[in-house]
Amino acid sequence: MTAGWTWGYRRYEPERERLVESLCTLGNGRFATRGSAPECPAGPVHYPGTYLAGCFDRRTSAVAGRSVENEDMVNLPNWTLLRYRCLPDDGPPGDWLTPDSEDLRHYEAGLDLRAGTLTRQLYFRDARGRGLRVGHTRIVHMGDPHLAAQRSTFRAYGWSGAVEVESVLDGAVSNAGVERYRDLERHHLADHASGYEPDGTAWLSCRTYDPGIRLALAVRTVTTPEVPAAETAAPTRTVQTYRLPVVPRRSVSVVKTMALHTSTDRPDGDPRAEACDALTRTPDFPRLLATHEASWRRLWEQGELDVPGEEGRILRLHLFHLLQTLSPHTAELDAGVPARGLHGEAYRGHIFWDELFVLPHLNLHFPEVARALLMYRHRRLPAARAAARDAGGQGAMYPWQSASSGREETQELHLNPRSGRWLPDHSRLQRHVGSAIAYNVWRYAQTTGDRGFLHAEGAEILLEVARFWAGAAAFDPGLRRYRIRGVVGPDEYHDAYPDAAEPGIDDNAYTNVTAAWVLARGLDLLDDLPPARKAELREDLSLDDEELGRWEEVSRRLHIPYHQGVISQFDGWGDLAELDWEGYRERYGDIRRLDRILEAEGDTVNRYQASKQADTLMLGYLFRPRELRELFARLGCPLDDETWRATVAYHLRRTSHGSTLSSLVHGWVEARGKGADAWRFCEEALLGDVADLQGGTTGEGIHLGAMAGTVDLVERGITGLEAVPEGLRVEPVALAQIPRFSFTVCFRGHRGVRVRMLPGRLAIQVPDSPGGPLPVVLPDGRRSAVRPGEERWFRL
Repeated sequence: MTAGWTWGYRRYEPERERLVESLCTLGNGRFATRGSAPECPAGPVHYPGTYLAGCFDRRTSAVAGRSVENEDMVNLPNWTLLRYRCLPDDGPPGDWLTPDSEDLRHYEAGLDLRAGTLTRQLYFRDARGRGLRVGHTRIVHMGDPHLAAQRSTFRAYGWSGAVEVESVLDGAVSNAGVERYRDLERHHLADHASGYEPDGTAWLSCRTYDPGIRLALAVRTVTTPEVPAAETAAPTRTVQTYRLPVVPRRSVSVVKTMALHTSTDRPDGDPRAEACDALTRTPDFPRLLATHEASWRRLWEQGELDVPGEEGRILRLHLFHLLQTLSPHTAELDAGVPARGLHGEAYRGHIFWDELFVLPHLNLHFPEVARALLMYRHRRLPAARAAARDAGGQGAMYPWQSASSGREETQELHLNPRSGRWLPDHSRLQRHVGSAIAYNVWRYAQTTGDRGFLHAEGAEILLEVARFWAGAAAFDPGLRRYRIRGVVGPDEYHDAYPDAAEPGIDDNAYTNVTAAWVLARGLDLLDDLPPARKAELREDLSLDDEELGRWEEVSRRLHIPYHQGVISQFDGWGDLAELDWEGYRERYGDIRRLDRILEAEGDTVNRYQASKQADTLMLGYLFRPRELRELFARLGCPLDDETWRATVAYHLRRTSHGSTLSSLVHGWVEARGKGADAWRFCEEALLGDVADLQGGTTGEGIHLGAMAGTVDLVERGITGLEAVPEGLRVEPVALAQIPRFSFTVCFRGHRGVRVRMLPGRLAIQVPDSPGGPLPVVLPDGRRSAVRPGEERWFRL
């Protein structure tokens, strides 16, 4: 493995195993398998899991005296399970060996990020000095999205006999990867059947309960030397047992190749037949590995990022997980951005607003994937329209948590692990998710130049979200302003006023400002549309001049609350009590989840000026200082640099960073403002998952938005890279800790554009291609252009 392209663990630590499994997950954008040890079924230490993008199942559970529905991303049958033990000629059979065996003497697990492979090396030695070295290599094929494979090799030391191997396909699995969900229905697979083809291929079929997706996994097991298998089958399990003769220092091997097909595949077919047939055409492991590595090389060419040092290695790991969760194969699916990747069951695999942090990178590297993810939202526009109507509104009200259908999937109750109490969950009031989706539509079109999407599906999304906000805003004669009441902001801690009978807070600054932005962009889009398309949309959506006049008025007169000379998080924020931050840190140490701490004490975070994560300051992530000033000026609230700096300082002191996205956003805000703490927040965002700073959450699935956001922070944040109508704008904000780096982007037809950053200088290189010059806008407003085949350096 090449230095800087590896991620590994040199010893076995049971308490960290689920973290290792998440960070060593392998995927191809269609499905992913956790990096679990093949020797171990699910249990207190180990949690194998395989997840298919867009595969959800709805079940009903009895919780706290109530019947609640939840839709979960389904844990599929475990194809990786491989048990083995030694059968020495001179003694009784040994125990089944696992990393937990007392005979384990050496353990090593590592990802090769360049090749997309996971390897494990184990060495066992018993009390008589007999040794067995075991090596595993696993891939989830990046070229063929239906295939995965695992090769295991065995070498004996100081003994001869046989290694008994059981190759298992296990369908008796459930969703048990998150302890907080222990009281919810865990079983999502039914109608199991299994068997063998004449050529020895094992298969297992089943279906989800609702909506009844049919699934089939087929496994071909090949041994070297070739030996016969003893085969057994039960409805939920197949077991093929082999006895491989071993002599000292000579290796034997077992290769499991798996094919996964479902009734959602296109064209539709019989999943069992398709899976078994796929294995008849699949080459041997060396060839499979070679084509897999070639596919990864092509991906890295489009997503290249070269940052020196340990920061660069972590960023490459983050990019690796982004690429295998949302690859070009994802563009062929009806799937959104799962907040925890395809790496675990936290958040039940749901889609929140994380594409806000993911799409900026995809726009510049894999625009076809970005477009497909926006199409996931467009297909669910009818559900968003229905939700708005059901709430007494109009336009489109997108859900805070989405899954298969586009209906609201936010849980009605959530468990506080500190108190053991199930509590009402009001986070579905985060209506700002609609603004995030509209923002993503606009930025995608701005970056890629895809006006066809913007004028078609994108226009329908953006205009319907704008219509929702215009209807949700109510005029307050006393303030002579429009107000948006009864929402929850990105903070999430504050879901009601103290002692209020109803949930929700009023005039969340982030919600109101982004709503104003959406309304303004909706009007701009209508002005920009070709006359025929504009007329068509106005007719289809029944948009008349009176309604558009309201959009204009609301976009300029939404209420933005202030207190003590800074922007308030919401109306009444300044009236809340101050929290004894130091006192709580002394008592509890880690207070990231302050809401759980206070609830367990019989208190509520609703009483205090304390945020879980960036809320008001999210505005500084979405908008550059210039854009923010223009937005506030449109709203009649002039925003100068001093007021913004005071707002940043005020809210930073009152944030517990209970989300991995919080440090990322604050890193962006501080970097743009050249703040002294910029690197501290950037570093925390880098370490969020790899160091498990949230205290055990990484083992339940990685935080995809934070991982993608750190990569984007380097590529766009430090360089100031921005797509504008005039071309590619650069406005670097140097961080001394990352003084030099390079990456490639795709910009409006130019693929493979290389950007290199050095102290005080930036280079742009355009590959030799038929395209014209690439226009560049410099920090002082000067314009330049880089011709195909040319590299130009700019002093900053």
